Amino acid sequence: MTQTEHKPLPEGYQEQFMLEAIRQAHLAEELGEVPIGAVVVRNGQVVGTGYNTRETGKLATAHAEIAAIEDACRRLGGWRLHQCDLYVTLEPCPMCSGAIINARIQTVYFGAYDPKAGCAGSVTDLFALPFNHRPQLFGGVLEDQCAGLLSDFFSRLREERKKMRDIRTFCEN
Repeated sequence: MTQTEHKPLPEGYQEQFMLEAIRQAHLAEELGEVPIGAVVVRNGQVVGTGYNTRETGKLATAHAEIAAIEDACRRLGGWRLHQCDLYVTLEPCPMCSGAIINARIQTVYFGAYDPKAGCAGSVTDLFALPFNHRPQLFGGVLEDQCAGLLSDFFSRLREERKKMRDIRTFCEN
């Protein structure tokens, strides 16, 4: 990777790349995973993709951001992603925030806010601490679509669990 200046993208690209992160989230959902997706972008090109696979992989670290960062590192041949932006459908958690900082991601765009574990302002702002790198943050990109993916998923999950409880209760009687 050559040392060139990070080039901000023109207006409108945030939505385009967030839609790609949403497509990644749908891949997670097809596996029965919580639908969270992420993409890493460098100079207007997607260089890393990832989606949540915690349940299928049985790994606590199998978050969308981690997968996308690892993919970008492999494709670009290095761990420093200082010329890259990350688009993720949900506000990063503490682990992913640390990975973003360590990878030197330039800018983070996220969709839905996470009042339970969000570390870009919702619960805390790890990016405001005096680490050696501080990415720019932009939250709420296609927020309704990103939040809708999650709320629809959990609504269906609750309904399926209720049906299973009803079946068990019926069988026991």
